[in-house]
Amino acid sequence: MKNNNFESIFDAYQLVSGAKIKGKKHDEIFELGAYDAMKRGYVLYPLEHGVKFDDFSVMVSEKELKNNFLIEAVKQNIAA
Repeated sequence: MKNNNFESIFDAYQLVSGAKIKGKKHDEIFELGAYDAMKRGYVLYPLEHGVKFDDFSVMVSEKELKNNFLIEAVKQNIAA
């Protein structure tokens, strides 16, 4: 994950499955999984060298994501 731009998470609409998530204090990179309504949180899968590890995951609330994590900035192509 070289030279990726990460930005603060301001809105739940930014939290889409497959997005790259990085901790503010640590350089660990995660891939955002689906929202689990029963547990009221998002599943994060660790990424290492572009490989997603499905055998381990972390459940994180939306509030914790907004306060402690950054999301990869995505360039948008807007058709006019």
